Amino acid sequence: MLGEAAIQRAMAGSDMDTRPSRKTFRERLDRMVESIRNDILNGVLQEGQFLPSEKTYAKQYRLSNKTVRQGLEILVAERLIEKIPRVGNKVARFERSDAVVLKFGCHRSLLQEAAMSALIAEFHRRHPDIRIELVGLSSGLNTHRVVKQMIDDGAVDVFTMNYNGFDDFRQHDGFGDLETMTPAAGIYPFLTDAMTHEGRLVAQPFIFTPLVLCYNKKHFREKGVLEPDSGWRWSDLFEQASKLAVENERLGFYFHFPSSNRWPVFLLQSGFKFDRDERGRFSIGGKELLECLKGCRELIYMQNRFPLFLSETDADAEELFFNGKVSMITTTYLSLNHHERPDDFEYDIAPLPYLNEPRTLLMMVGLAINTHSREKESARRFVDFLVSYETQLAIRQRTLSIPALKPAAEWTGKETMYRPSRFHVYRDIIPTFRTFDALRMSISELNALYREAKLFWSGLEKEEEAERRLDKFMRELGG
Repeated sequence: MLGEAAIQRAMAGSDMDTRPSRKTFRERLDRMVESIRNDILNGVLQEGQFLPSEKTYAKQYRLSNKTVRQGLEILVAERLIEKIPRVGNKVARFERSDAVVLKFGCHRSLLQEAAMSALIAEFHRRHPDIRIELVGLSSGLNTHRVVKQMIDDGAVDVFTMNYNGFDDFRQHDGFGDLETMTPAAGIYPFLTDAMTHEGRLVAQPFIFTPLVLCYNKKHFREKGVLEPDSGWRWSDLFEQASKLAVENERLGFYFHFPSSNRWPVFLLQSGFKFDRDERGRFSIGGKELLECLKGCRELIYMQNRFPLFLSETDADAEELFFNGKVSMITTTYLSLNHHERPDDFEYDIAPLPYLNEPRTLLMMVGLAINTHSREKESARRFVDFLVSYETQLAIRQRTLSIPALKPAAEWTGKETMYRPSRFHVYRDIIPTFRTFDALRMSISELNALYREAKLFWSGLEKEEEAERRLDKFMRELGG
């Protein structure tokens, strides 16, 4: 197990040589352009405000002044900044009387996961009569209460909706505020089905990811461990993790168990379903639930040789991985976009190990239109642009996310960034994809179940006591 000092060093990263390399030149330039673009679209840099000097950017991103100027020219072409001779560069002014302003509620994470600011800039170039204004960049987009208020206030015309948000809208009967979409040709059918409610497509699928296993290839080679495959069970993973672990240096496996996008996969893999009777009440009691939770507890006990609560978020576990302090993690394609890979760091992706049935969580992001918006036609043009082949291909080539459009997602060609060699493994495991809905329990109910199960999982309760408590919990939850 890692000591406290080692953990702190892992989370902070190392002080290894940070000299620039030719290999990362393009990445540093792209990162500079993306950062400035994000600051403009997020309102950090206001209209008419001057940007820092070219020398400042050159020092910050370890680029030459000439290269910085080339990057700024991209933003000039996108009409985001204007160059003032012998003065500097400033954020371009936008006259709102010249175009339709479309208010776009977007998850902040999509600025990296979908290169969203670059997509918006390209939309502006193609549609000068429409201006996208980013609003509501927070996790509040996952809740019906927050989005409903934005809809009622006319504060959003189109917004991104992940499956948590979809589930919350369904629980609150909120789909009446959303425009009915026409299924886009070429979108993976399982995504269209997941975003359809009572025959209505209420959000156009945009990007998606399954929960997968990610592993450090160098660690596997060092220890002579064969790389994981679709036949791995969790017992196989923990056996190999013990071989990969190095005392006071690294863990063989780690994941952020409390995450609502992690622990429910064990319920899915157990084959358990929370069936309800005709009145909507759960038809299972504490005894049946206890048997299911035992499977999760066994996995927790298998992991007890590795610290279970080393992280506060999924990102913490991923940061440990990219710092070389963990050999294997559970993660998503989307999450991989948020971590900078060291030049010599080689990793790959494999299907998630399983318990009784090979299953994994499917997570996705869709695009929904406010049916009360005065700019619905412009909103449709924007959504159509975001799911077009050219845009979806840009996501495929510039990020590690999986586009919803099958031809773009399965594109093969010369890569311009590091990509795991098994990137397309998701195609082989599509039959194992399941949303939270497969458990027949809402996400809020799953969160309540997690809070109840922690006492039993921690070994602080006898089975008879846990059964009585869980039986009462299920009756109250269903009632």
